[in-house]
Amino acid sequence: MKAALSVVPREAFAGDTVPADLSDLSDLADLPDVAWEPPVPGQRRVLNNWNEYMGLASRVVGRFHGQFNLRHFDYDHPMALQPGTPRRLKKPYHASVAYTEWGPADAPVLLCAGGVANVAMRFHYLASDLCDHYRVVCMDWLGRGRSGWLAAEEDYSLATYTEQLRQCILQLNVKSVTVVGSSMGGSAAIELVAKHPQLVQRLILNDVGPYIPSRRRLRRADTIARHYVFRNPSDLLRKVGASSKNDGPVSDDIRFNLTFHQTRWSDDEGGRVYRHDTRAMQAYRRGAGKSVAQWPQWQRVHCPVMLIHGMQSDALFEPTIKRMRRGKDVVVMRVPDTGHTPLLADRNHIEFIRQWLSGQAPEGREWSVLHATPRQAYAGNPIAFAPREALR
Repeated sequence: MKAALSVVPREAFAGDTVPADLSDLSDLADLPDVAWEPPVPGQRRVLNNWNEYMGLASRVVGRFHGQFNLRHFDYDHPMALQPGTPRRLKKPYHASVAYTEWGPADAPVLLCAGGVANVAMRFHYLASDLCDHYRVVCMDWLGRGRSGWLAAEEDYSLATYTEQLRQCILQLNVKSVTVVGSSMGGSAAIELVAKHPQLVQRLILNDVGPYIPSRRRLRRADTIARHYVFRNPSDLLRKVGASSKNDGPVSDDIRFNLTFHQTRWSDDEGGRVYRHDTRAMQAYRRGAGKSVAQWPQWQRVHCPVMLIHGMQSDALFEPTIKRMRRGKDVVVMRVPDTGHTPLLADRNHIEFIRQWLSGQAPEGREWSVLHATPRQAYAGNPIAFAPREALR
């Protein structure tokens, strides 16, 4: 009787080894467990009603009040990026893009762009720690957060997000920036560097490379491409907490900051809803059946790159990392006990980023970073409640 062979297929166009369906594999030791969840320090918080939720928001979200400016610019959406619009109806149009700005206006710019369902406020902890030496700009993608929505579902595309990045850099009135791209933000950054290398001085890729397997994208798309109404705080914290379970062993406060800014109150719905255009999520789902393959673009990336790798990631695998480093100035920061896209709220992670930006990173081309002790719950405790405008 012949022994059964377990085969890990190769996607020829990408040249990477990717995990097969779990049913086809007998040895799963080297594959990430998609149900894995890190331990959350401390006792989980229980909120019984929206008044308690907003009271907590005043403290957790309010710790950043007054540290940044919320700004907007008009994004000009070109006709070439309107594939689904009839020709007779095509014309350029504007959409407002929201971004937060931290630090001195004349400091080097660090431009942060999140994933498909992220908002600019995800980077609050990173920005507050680095704004002493950097002008940190954190952007809401079109159709997310406090940015405007596009006219058609088909207008939401990687090409659109790349163009949004380009226009954002131009309106900042600087020659070049360092881009921090998480997940989809990293994919858009790779496209941007390939097309406009003069705009990006350095690149930080947060658990994303030129190849993302379709299996991971489909799993994510099935989760986000729906409309949710959270009618009580426990439903909200459970749902958003589950969707970010692989972000690492972060505290409840850091998770809360993310959930608060990803949602907003809706009088019409009688609860909190995601602060994004569901069509943008459906556009992502429409293309999620194909793996992202940007190897030709990656060959045109010549700036210094820092690659952050969540060691339990189901989106960035070792074969991709090895291929990325061939002939490239790439250093790798490994983050243990963490899956796809670390939140970058940990002080140790941020300190290594600071060292790399200043040219003082540890010797070697890769290193692992232990987790820092939890942040103080409320900086300057006790603090006053944040004003109402800080909680909108």
